[in-house]
Amino acid sequence: MHRRITGQLVIATHNPGKLAEMRELLAPYGIEAVSAGELGLDEPEETGTSFRANAQIKALAAAKAAQLPAFADDSGLVVDALDGAPGIYSARWAGPNKDFTGAMTRIERLLQERGATTPEQRRAHFVSALCVAWPDDHIEEVEARADGTLVWPPRGTAGFGYDPSFMPDGHTRTFGEMTSIEKHGLPPLGLGLSHRARAFVKLAEICLEPR
Repeated sequence: MHRRITGQLVIATHNPGKLAEMRELLAPYGIEAVSAGELGLDEPEETGTSFRANAQIKALAAAKAAQLPAFADDSGLVVDALDGAPGIYSARWAGPNKDFTGAMTRIERLLQERGATTPEQRRAHFVSALCVAWPDDHIEEVEARADGTLVWPPRGTAGFGYDPSFMPDGHTRTFGEMTSIEKHGLPPLGLGLSHRARAFVKLAEICLEPR
């Protein structure tokens, strides 16, 4: 039996870019969202071996600490030619200073070393696993992906993380060149292109009711 989200919700993130996206997605549902960072909650160690496992760790930790329902996302970039790297380590590749320019440069260097120069050899996808957890250990979880190609040099200053290097299938601009509405806005305003938007649509069907 699925459980509906009502009232206040903790967004289990300290990442301002991810927080902004999640708040925009939740806005039509009248959910009052507060972040784990704003509540001063510690970030749990992400010891899972999958996006889904790490999302669950973050959501459960925030739900227990705040005694409120908590919503967590674990997402990352999976590069085919790099055997799935950086994958669940996408944020860690950027280091403690969140240097995603450095992380994108590292990916490009590795692709060049492997001779991955054509679009077909530079296939990649973003994954987003979403989990909502309640203090009584009830969880709801979904997962989605967005497929595309890596470009070099990175293009655009919108979005965050690896967005400037990722061009989604069927488009000629990177996520970094798209407005937030274009990237993760839901129809009719946006196309719901991003992995997080696609996962959110699945979650909304089972946990949210439009106001």
